[in-house]
Amino acid sequence: MKKIWGMGLSVLIASGVVLAGCGDKQADAPAETTKDPVKTSNVTAAGELPITKEKTTIKVLVKGFPGVSDYANNEFTKYLEEKTNIHIEWTVAPEKSAVEKLNLVLGSGDLPDVIMGFGISPTQQLIYGTQGDFLDLAPYINQYGVETKKMFGIVQGVKDEITAPGGKIYALPQVNECYHCSMSQKMWLYKPWLDKLGLQMPKTTDDLYNVLKAFKTKDPNGNGKADEIPLSGAAVGPNVNIDSFIMNSFVLDSGITTRLFVDNGKVTTSVNTPGWKEGLTFLHKLYAEGLIAPQSFTQDRDQAKAMGENPDINILGGEVSQHNGIFTAFNGPSGRWLEVQSVPSLKGPAGVQTTPWKSSVLQGYYVVTRTAKNPEAAFRLGDLLYNTEMTLRQTIGRPGTEWDYAASGELGINGKQAIWKTLPSAIPTNAANNINWSGQSAPSLRSNDFRLGQMADPKNPQEVKLFTETRNNYEPYRQKPESVLPALFFSNDQATELADLEKTLTDYINQMIARFTTGDANIDKEWDGYVKKLNDMNLKKYLDIYQSAYDAKMKK
Repeated sequence: MKKIWGMGLSVLIASGVVLAGCGDKQADAPAETTKDPVKTSNVTAAGELPITKEKTTIKVLVKGFPGVSDYANNEFTKYLEEKTNIHIEWTVAPEKSAVEKLNLVLGSGDLPDVIMGFGISPTQQLIYGTQGDFLDLAPYINQYGVETKKMFGIVQGVKDEITAPGGKIYALPQVNECYHCSMSQKMWLYKPWLDKLGLQMPKTTDDLYNVLKAFKTKDPNGNGKADEIPLSGAAVGPNVNIDSFIMNSFVLDSGITTRLFVDNGKVTTSVNTPGWKEGLTFLHKLYAEGLIAPQSFTQDRDQAKAMGENPDINILGGEVSQHNGIFTAFNGPSGRWLEVQSVPSLKGPAGVQTTPWKSSVLQGYYVVTRTAKNPEAAFRLGDLLYNTEMTLRQTIGRPGTEWDYAASGELGINGKQAIWKTLPSAIPTNAANNINWSGQSAPSLRSNDFRLGQMADPKNPQEVKLFTETRNNYEPYRQKPESVLPALFFSNDQATELADLEKTLTDYINQMIARFTTGDANIDKEWDGYVKKLNDMNLKKYLDIYQSAYDAKMKK
């Protein structure tokens, strides 16, 4: 599942939506307007169903997903239309060409009533909202947003995160709180090796060094060969890079491309700090003694999994990954995915012990455009999707067939009374079907309580394991909320200037992590030159642009 975290320009780049030409279009575009919602004779009172008294058609451009075979004839679509009295006229952008389709639509000015499922970044929202193409939804939320207001109350911080400077809200989000994903920079060790060697789970960086050293030298797999790989990571994909866990014992490694965070209201980075240097020095120590696999800087996830699933005998002692299914296969033949345990946030030599935290708010999932003939109805359709039953129908399927509410005494993933459960006939995740919208197409409200309130499956302990280990080993050390960089809304000029700066800086930072770790660059001799080069690459200008956007967002 592609996750769009809303953490600044990296999201804009990941989305691939082209901003070129926005300046010309902006010059000719109408000034930003806000349509004051006034209840028309065809729209019922807030919270009432159906939404419209007379049948209404709304045109929706949706990003297609493999799990949805036919939006028009989908069971959930039919149910939604029946309940709301709104007929949806679909235009489906195939997943592989969705970015190009959205660019064409936005560039042409021939807009649908609603754009749904694209994960439109805050920067794009600000640009097209300021032009007047995307309506400000704040007045509609005030007047009609029954379910949106409930969502704001259930998941703290969402309203602030989706609000652009000036109090504008240009898109409804998908809220999909994944507890273990929100603290995703983890490390896992193969517990049978610890047990065989009589070792405890490490609590400090020194403990980790001693454990990895024992894995390398004491033949924990018992085959008489020096084939053990103490620790590995991967180069492709977030939360698998070798620094993402260990660095947080020396300085906050936020996981954002340039390791940004907020310090007393100032946007800053860790990559030029003494703590970063100390962390790199420790990584080099591990690498120089053969405790980190050289493949960590080149292999992808498939290669990482092949390492963890080595046939016949295990050769991997530790892995840097979000969960235990990256280096080992869930329900795989080796069964090792159940034999690895997470390493708690480690205390470094200066007492640093931090778990980075990331938002699970997926930005830009439901936009109402300036051409909407009935924007009140269009907004209310999106608002309704946050309702609990609507979320279950949209993401899972039909009550009594694919899911049901939990009975008294049935326990959830979090060990509390369960809220809901999947039934044996439930459709496998991402399987093509005509029952639901696959959970990726539209706004929904899946809070931590909702997700962890799913009845635990005794035959598949994975979700319980991820919840329990995240709660015990990472939650106590969670990053302070005020240091988390929120989703920022950049202007077109800011985004254009940041694009080149971010790529140049990110490429150099990642290159030097590898070089300093492997010893290709001597950290004692070349650190000052590294910091100077960051400055020469306009790191200060880069941070200033982020600071400007941050100040604009935080201005009351």
